[in-house]
Amino acid sequence: MGLLAGAGAPTALSLLAAGSASAQTAPDYKAIVCLFLFGGNDSFNMVLPTDAASWQAYSTTRNQAPDSIALLAPGVVPNAGAAVGSPARLGGVLPLNPLNANGLNTGRTLALHPLMGGVQQLFDTDRRLAIVPNVGPLIRPTTKAQYGQSTHPKPASLFSHNDQQNTWQALAAEGATRGWGGRMGDALASMNSRTVFTSISASGNAVWLAGQTVQQYQVSTNGAIRMGADSNGRVYGSAEVATALQRIAATSRGTHVFERDLAGIGQRSIDAETTLRTALRAPSEPAFGTAPATGAYNAGNDPKLRYLNPLTGQQTANGLAQQLQVVARMIDAGISGATGVRRQVFFVSLGGFDTHDLQNRNHADLMARLSQALSYFDGALGALNARSNVTLFTASDFGRTFTSNGDGTDHGWGSHHFVMGGAVRGGDVYGRLPTLGVKNSNNNNFDSSTDQLGNGSLLPEVSVDQLGATLGRWFGVSDSTLLEIFPNLSNFDASKRNLGFMA
Repeated sequence: MGLLAGAGAPTALSLLAAGSASAQTAPDYKAIVCLFLFGGNDSFNMVLPTDAASWQAYSTTRNQAPDSIALLAPGVVPNAGAAVGSPARLGGVLPLNPLNANGLNTGRTLALHPLMGGVQQLFDTDRRLAIVPNVGPLIRPTTKAQYGQSTHPKPASLFSHNDQQNTWQALAAEGATRGWGGRMGDALASMNSRTVFTSISASGNAVWLAGQTVQQYQVSTNGAIRMGADSNGRVYGSAEVATALQRIAATSRGTHVFERDLAGIGQRSIDAETTLRTALRAPSEPAFGTAPATGAYNAGNDPKLRYLNPLTGQQTANGLAQQLQVVARMIDAGISGATGVRRQVFFVSLGGFDTHDLQNRNHADLMARLSQALSYFDGALGALNARSNVTLFTASDFGRTFTSNGDGTDHGWGSHHFVMGGAVRGGDVYGRLPTLGVKNSNNNNFDSSTDQLGNGSLLPEVSVDQLGATLGRWFGVSDSTLLEIFPNLSNFDASKRNLGFMA
């Protein structure tokens, strides 16, 4: 309930009235979806340069005892008899065909993890997915030499999970309370007549969604969270008890400011749930899922929300696809006008990326889940005729080390990311693919690459500020406001603040 209001509640409530008239004349609907990969995704095994020099460096570095984490070259046939999750069992990486080889050096080629066939189609065939290489938090452009200088400004607490999750989402280390998604919501909330639905999480609390006035509203994969009552609107089997509970929660019996504020939160929670209960279409409708032949709908059994688990060989429920299903239902309600919004930001997530060990098994499973979920969401948006209205991007704590620790990887910095949507200039790479090197004679540094630090982690070339500002400009945020939301953006050349992946 506390997510519906907070310190900014009075201002947020005033925006409800101020934004009502503009929302009725808003020309369009747009949404941005942040898909956060918690734990630090090893993008070295997600997007791979396959030109001869890069592949040699990759194979040499990652083929280490006792368990090689080097994927196999394009065209290698999967070996069904090999160990589950092993590179041999997976087969060769999937080659990509960029439209213009934008940002690739002459002669360079690239590929995807072997289990990302859905993403390969979105990139090569549908052209609705773009790759932004080597992104990470930066205060200003930083060279390898500058990184070693104590006077050169760098993000605080690099390589720390909590701090870098916060830095990706809020542009500051742990403790920051306002995220850049929420602040973009602040800037455009006047377009929404119900600002409570501006900032939506299907994955718990996320600082990325928190604005100065806009507060995040959480939903479950089943939809609205009903306060105190079950799906039938009952408490202890009684609708009367549920009604009484809601009346008590929304009523202040005194004049104390905290008591009155808590009652206001309760009332807003009840009102929001009531709106969503009627606004959201059923998850079993064809745009979102598959209606069962008999019995009640169960998302865990819906074939649209299942993926082929490479560790078991079985079709398995995909929790990420389930999160994206409720996001698609919210987007449908937004476009129809049922929730009174024209601008929304959403947060979904997938965990398990802290692959210090057993990387071959665990990362393969994660890539399969990610690929299927992106394909599902693209299909749902297509069924809603809403692909051009919605842009999804991936984010993660950090990338990982190029070197192996035996059967996994450690904390890094820069990482490759996806941007997907009908308004995305897909099928291309936006940024320079980094040069991959090999360890020096001391076995602990990559002198042959200007892009890699100790243990081969990437020194970012593209900042989170640049990525976010490019999305924000498409979303409708003014250039002056973008400079306020992204405080480091002014440190980057004006010609490079828009990365160009949005139409």
